[in-house]
Amino acid sequence: MSRRVANLTLDTLDDLPGPCRACVRWELDPVAQDRAAAAGDLALEKEAWVSSVLLEWGSCGKVAYVDGVPAAWVLYAPPAYVPRAVAFPTSPVSGDAVLLMTAAVQPEMRGGGLGRVLVQSVAKDLVRRGVRALEAFGDARPDEDADAAPTGAPAGRRAHRRACLVPADYLLAVGFKTVRPHHRFPRLRLELKNAVSWREDVEVAIERLLGSMAPEPALRRVRG
Repeated sequence: MSRRVANLTLDTLDDLPGPCRACVRWELDPVAQDRAAAAGDLALEKEAWVSSVLLEWGSCGKVAYVDGVPAAWVLYAPPAYVPRAVAFPTSPVSGDAVLLMTAAVQPEMRGGGLGRVLVQSVAKDLVRRGVRALEAFGDARPDEDADAAPTGAPAGRRAHRRACLVPADYLLAVGFKTVRPHHRFPRLRLELKNAVSWREDVEVAIERLLGSMAPEPALRRVRG
């Protein structure tokens, strides 16, 4: 089984599943999101956001592939680039932290450690860039619809909104600590200074679980 992790770029953006590829819940404020949805420009807005963050700040996501198929992904950025970050009752994100916006593993790929390794890969990237911490708004009740969407919202929309948030239990399991409790949307934090001591362990974990970091030959030929 061939596995690798790549940065999210304009070349790999289309490898995200359809709902995530066109999701701008984090990237736009509610008014701008509704306007983009009415115009049918959600995917274009997502591309514009990724392009802007790449140019102004740098890498803002990771994609894990298994046998060339996207299996897991994560997006992150400074809160200044994430308008929806101010909407949570436990905001704002700390001034020294980058926001982990969303992370997901395809259902058939869960249980293999991909999610943990993606978080570790993000931590390694941010340590190299001088960032002190990674924070996230977790969902303490991911199986419930209450507070996840407006009353009367279609079930599919409620499910999609829940999918944009990382379960709080998962964040705790990969090393985050709660810094501002809340019954539904706690804010959690991973101190990256602690990650410095296990940077080599991260390398070993990525090599063991995801294989070589080099692109597969077939993908290199396709993408040039």
